[in-house]
Amino acid sequence: MNYLIIGFVAAIISFIGSHALLRLSHRFTIYPVIRDRDVHTTPTPRLGGVAIVLGLGAALIVAAFLPVFGPVFVNIMPVIGIGIGIVLMAVVGVIDDLIDLNWLVKLGAQLIAAVVLAWSGVQIVSLPFSGILLLSPTMSLVLTVFAVVLVMNAINFIDGLDGLVAGVTLIAGAVFFIYSYILATGPGETSYFNLSTLLTAALCGALIGFLPVNWHPAKMFMGDSGALVIGLVLAASTISVTGQVDPTRIDPGQFVPAFIPLALPLAVLVVPLVDFILAVTRRILGGRSPFAADRKHLHHRLLDMGHTHFRAVLILYAWTVVAAVGALLFMFIDAIVATGIVAAGLIVTTILTIAPLGRDKPINLFGDIVEDTHE
Repeated sequence: MNYLIIGFVAAIISFIGSHALLRLSHRFTIYPVIRDRDVHTTPTPRLGGVAIVLGLGAALIVAAFLPVFGPVFVNIMPVIGIGIGIVLMAVVGVIDDLIDLNWLVKLGAQLIAAVVLAWSGVQIVSLPFSGILLLSPTMSLVLTVFAVVLVMNAINFIDGLDGLVAGVTLIAGAVFFIYSYILATGPGETSYFNLSTLLTAALCGALIGFLPVNWHPAKMFMGDSGALVIGLVLAASTISVTGQVDPTRIDPGQFVPAFIPLALPLAVLVVPLVDFILAVTRRILGGRSPFAADRKHLHHRLLDMGHTHFRAVLILYAWTVVAAVGALLFMFIDAIVATGIVAAGLIVTTILTIAPLGRDKPINLFGDIVEDTHE
């Protein structure tokens, strides 16, 4: 019930904020011109990320005043670090949406936000290699910064269709909420009310409140301010779960579940991570910066294959659900059964994805590079 309250607060504030910002944007013409890579044909405001941040902030403030969330705020530094990172990414994202910042400036800001998270205590502290490998402080810092920046950019790269990022990350947030809840209430739990579960509840609520104005046809986009903040919160929530696991107290029978956070991000973020890897690879092969803009992202290719805008979004949702929920199934049912379910889901999703190829030409994943990228 307490997490429902947090999600409800985030949803209401995000919903109200979205409509207020939408009216403000139209009144003062606060939206950029349509770019070559854009799918939409009407100039659309990009301040939706501000509403998401407002929802997140309101939810965390309410949680701070609820006694049941006291354990989360006993060590306030991680909360402060995440808050600083959110504000920094939101400000940089809004500026970029309005005047198009140089990619080096954005990358620098992302690195600063990631370092702040790591120094505040949100770190990857161990890995399941040859038992449990405890990382040195330096390695922990480097790996954490790399993971946070990777997730932020991966989320930002797929921000190109109405409701795509909001829906994919809502699925991701819901899966991590379930996982962190189970881990917190299972053997060796640290606290029923923990930072990861709180963050994912607030994030899911904020996304639910924003989706009505972002669903196709979108009245407002979240912009870089939304995508970068979402990536940072997702990374922080997953890393904070890993940081809560005490390697010396893990039940051997619970070894795999305890380290699902190391595998689950790959499953939950399969769409943005694959898109990110393909984008960086083709740009480097083309002799351009890995952050150069092009119109060859996965969502663009689905449209080129013949899928409608709405169907392309649903297909990418389906891939996320199959991978994320499939990974989580291994905590509940026999591995053979879980593998069979995942395999069946992958087959069905693949068929739905390639269906238009019978009447359209196949798409080359490393096609020609053109100007601009997401949304």
